Formats: sequence, structure tokens, C-alpha cells
Amino acid sequence: MPVLRQLLAGLGYGDPRTHLQSGNAVLTAETEPAETASAVSAAIQTQLDLSIPVIVRTADELAAVVAADPLGDIATDPTKYLVRFLDAPPDPAGLPDEARYAPERYAVRGREVYLWLPKGVHASRLDPALSRALGVATARNWRTVRALLELAER
Repeated sequence: MPVLRQLLAGLGYGDPRTHLQSGNAVLTAETEPAETASAVSAAIQTQLDLSIPVIVRTADELAAVVAADPLGDIATDPTKYLVRFLDAPPDPAGLPDEARYAPERYAVRGREVYLWLPKGVHASRLDPALSRALGVATARNWRTVRALLELAER
């Protein structure tokens, strides 16, 4: 993560911080989120020779993700409760029928998809079905989402 922090600082972003070895970073930027995502993705490609889509959320957007918590009443394990962050809202017509995957559940809120996978992501049938339907996305478990919010609020 030192390389990522150095890359972000080199792009002029303030106070770049990373969370564990997860590829997640918190920073301050004067640019809009889409512009920041594009610049960071291009720099990762150019400087590290890696083609990685970058999804950016503001601190306020991340706080709203945590506040929404649509499956919090059934999600009992934060490592099996995921949020998929998307670059655009998904097309509802392409989403799988949730009833076919019970007891797994999902809820769409704007550019986020919340997933409750009680047996974990590796045993999930719903997660791969959603992945095919969602396009550019990155998933983080609830523990990581909350940790990123805490990091952003410091």
C-alpha cells in the first residue's frame, strides 16, 4: 500500500491513507469523483502497468451507504454482508430473481448493491449471478465499509 499512497500523493491528492492491504484508499481531492477515478485508474495503468477499474465515493456518499443498511436486520456476520460499489446504477431488467437464491438476499440502492451471503461469498450462487449483471463494480464486506468510513471521517 505504500506504492498506492505514493502514487496518489504524486497525483496531488491530499492525505492519502490506505486500509490494510485491500487496495482501498481515502484521500482529499478538489476534483469530482468521476474525474478522480479516471485519473487514478490512468495512473495505475501508466505507472504500475495494471488495468484496474477505480470506483470513488465521497465521505458523504460512504456515510449514506452505511446509514442505508437495507439488510442490516438479517445480516448477522459483517464478513458475509457485502456492498458492491458500481460506477452506474444497474439495469433492473438484468438483475437476477432473488427468490431463486434464498436465503441469500440483495438490495439495490442507487449505485450500490447490498448482499447478504450467509454461507459466504465462495459458496454463493447469487454473487456470480449478480456479477454478470452489474458491470464495473468492486465489493467490500461490511466490516471494511465501516472501517473506510471511519478512516474518511478522521
